[in-house]
Amino acid sequence: MENSFTKVAAAFVKAQKEFGPALKSAINPAFQRNGKGGRYADLAACVEAVIDALNNNGIALTQRLSPCDNGVIIETVFIHESGEVMTSGQLHVPAAKQDPQGYGSALTYARRYSLMAACGIAPEDDDGNAASGKPTPPAAPVPDITDHLSAIEASANSEELATVYAAAINACQGNQQLQTKVIAAKKARIERAKKEKANEKQGN
Repeated sequence: MENSFTKVAAAFVKAQKEFGPALKSAINPAFQRNGKGGRYADLAACVEAVIDALNNNGIALTQRLSPCDNGVIIETVFIHESGEVMTSGQLHVPAAKQDPQGYGSALTYARRYSLMAACGIAPEDDDGNAASGKPTPPAAPVPDITDHLSAIEASANSEELATVYAAAINACQGNQQLQTKVIAAKKARIERAKKEKANEKQGN
């Protein structure tokens, strides 16, 4: 009997519409630019970008580790509440050093890139100009997202929240500080909805 992906695929499409950006919030001192470490999206930022959307659509995220002599082999797995499972395929990353630290670094790297590839997300890129040697363009005016934040707070259901959230992220025009505010507003709305639902149950 062939495995069915109908339910998990449909839920994943809905979840993907709610994915946030993987923000470059971590600093790698090994890559210096203007005397400062290079910024990158770490594993926590990648998980944060997708986990709420996946869980809200009935999908659990796990990453399966397979035996490997010279590094790590990781596979991102999506488990739907119906029991259907969707996998991303295995990713092999060799360990730079054959010691616990080397394997730990390879594991974190593999988990991060397997997750981004499986979910179709990418880190917000702020390294393009430095890599190409082009001068940094003047800072763009900061967009006003007040109305978008209000729309998130006033959203009546999960579908409406997904729509206004996507619009708010687009309105940020790549500004990571604004995107962080939008993500926080979405989380606050979800938590408020959970409390409202719990209060309704208690009232009945």
